[in-house]
Amino acid sequence: MDSSAPIAIILPTYCEAENIADIITAIENLQLDSTILVIDDSSPDATENIVEKLREKYGNILFMKRPHKMGLGTAITDGFRYLLSLPKSPNYIITMDADFSHAPNDIPRLLALTEEGSDLVIGSRYCNEGKVKGWKLTRILISKIANKITGRVIRLQLSDFTSGFRCYSKGYLTKALPKLHCETYEIQIETLRQAKLQNSKIGEIPIVFENRKKGKSKLSLTEIAAFSKYILKVSWDQLRERDN
Repeated sequence: MDSSAPIAIILPTYCEAENIADIITAIENLQLDSTILVIDDSSPDATENIVEKLREKYGNILFMKRPHKMGLGTAITDGFRYLLSLPKSPNYIITMDADFSHAPNDIPRLLALTEEGSDLVIGSRYCNEGKVKGWKLTRILISKIANKITGRVIRLQLSDFTSGFRCYSKGYLTKALPKLHCETYEIQIETLRQAKLQNSKIGEIPIVFENRKKGKSKLSLTEIAAFSKYILKVSWDQLRERDN
């Protein structure tokens, strides 16, 4: 496919055979003028076969297969790079999980705020009316503490820095993409830092985040360590800039 709809939705996958058909069908039922880009890290399950069957049914699905598990950050930036390279690149690109942690029905709300002039809109679990379902209290507390620390480091007045449910404008991505280098979950922080450096307009909408019911979480200790390392790096960079 050499063209794209005004809206693109990136679904990074690894072993999502239990969820991928349902999530794509739910997005298709929204009847948006959209392209769905599935980026799969060579899942050993049936994810690829399921997506290929759906491509025969729908005409708006793209599939990118990567050679091995390479990290969420590179999946997202690979997706941005590919979509922006299309002759008719999308005006808005949405990132979301493929396991129904993010509700497809919230996509129009993300789009609406972006279309009103925001460069980046976050589906927030922690702003007013946002909720998390299915997490233990300790995990919620750790997530909220991480977000508070990130807010102080990045110096942005936001409620949720680590949510992966987002809508990006093409204008923001065109400027930010060459400066995005994170390989794992810290991509969520890096994109916001670049938005701040560009003086981009950032918005939030409340969402209900629901822990996956099928499949296993992909968050690992390695990725948590990478996230922590990135926060420390940003803090150090800012101290050096202040001293200079």
